[in-house]
Amino acid sequence: MPSIIVMGAQWGDEGKGKATDQLGDRVDYVVRYSGGNNAGHTLVVGGEKYAMHLLPSGVLNPGATPVIGNGVVVDPEVLFEEIDTLASRGVPIEKLKISANAHIIAPYHRTIDKVTERFLGKRRIGTTGRGVGPAYADKVNRIGLRMQDLFDESILRQKVESALDQKNHLLVKVYNRRAMDIERTADELLGYTERLRPMVTDTTRLLNDALDRDEVVLFEGAQAHHLDVDHGTYPYVTSSNPTAGGACTGTGVGPTRIDRVVGIAKAYTTRVGEGPFPTELHDEAGEKLRSDGGEFGATTGRPRRCGWFDAPLVEAAATANGFTDIFLTKLDILSGWETIPVCVAYDVRGKRVDEMPVNQSDFHAATPIYEELPGWKEDISGCREFGDLPQAAQDYVKRLEELCGSRISGIGVGPSREQSIMIHDLL
Repeated sequence: MPSIIVMGAQWGDEGKGKATDQLGDRVDYVVRYSGGNNAGHTLVVGGEKYAMHLLPSGVLNPGATPVIGNGVVVDPEVLFEEIDTLASRGVPIEKLKISANAHIIAPYHRTIDKVTERFLGKRRIGTTGRGVGPAYADKVNRIGLRMQDLFDESILRQKVESALDQKNHLLVKVYNRRAMDIERTADELLGYTERLRPMVTDTTRLLNDALDRDEVVLFEGAQAHHLDVDHGTYPYVTSSNPTAGGACTGTGVGPTRIDRVVGIAKAYTTRVGEGPFPTELHDEAGEKLRSDGGEFGATTGRPRRCGWFDAPLVEAAATANGFTDIFLTKLDILSGWETIPVCVAYDVRGKRVDEMPVNQSDFHAATPIYEELPGWKEDISGCREFGDLPQAAQDYVKRLEELCGSRISGIGVGPSREQSIMIHDLL
């Protein structure tokens, strides 16, 4: 049975939650492998809206076991707020498993994140202030806290003391903030221990054993390719690897066990935070996309920057991650336009460039070269077969497929689970 990676092909917010949930009732395990609660998924099931930031989207499917892999950083407070909210709405979370090697976002990570971003001023990155970046920094600096540390009080207190010895100097002497109390911080974290105990396990073994039994494992990335710390528009990126390779390092499942890589792309382009965005619109068209698409962050509530579809951007993601399929979301939002521009190349200082520039200065200087495609007036939210779409919508999808170099296997035509068109089976 297959193992499938579902990941973003742009700058996040593509609708990965919807695509993951679409597959979730056909899989046995749904796994988050990167990021933290700086990500957000909004799902509409049975007319009810669910916003999740840390739990895998597949948690709404009772037959699937949700897993948080070692590549994720976990804020226990946020985790249990999310669990309790879902439980109050009748969604059981008893199956949840968390890697013993997943790192913890401690209170001081949130504090450092907020004061650092404020201190940067005009040079800010546009983080969510959730402590994700500082937690990953501690992980790389080998002073991080892991889930398994909660079950050895002596080790946890030593690690908190060591971390705050450094960070309190920074808070007091650089940022003019009060020092954080070591004992209080350790006690707060230890307060989660017993509730976490039945959830924390060796998820690497768990997932590989499941694959040995021919069960289906779905890997769900947070953020997207162009926010990857190695492959994204650095430094305006996240602190982890939401790329397909990150699914392997973030779970301990080897690359030879991956069968499909599904890139999720919105039918237009959005971005939250700072960084280059060649097709960004600063006019009424951009406002219409934002309003019609409900383009406000599920995690932060920030309005998203909006622009036309950037084909070289998605093609670069397809190349680097080996997409076998693309799931195109929010096609319904484009209904009503006379023509729809699609970026097919860039003008970089007077020279046409057909691929996304690797040099950051060139990408910052890039202006889009558009191809105008016919629009359609019809409401397509009720379409369930590709042939039901207006001819112009079908042509739009086919042209994106040509430009991106990967087949489009699914199309989202509305926010609910049922509002999807499947052209090719993903399993």
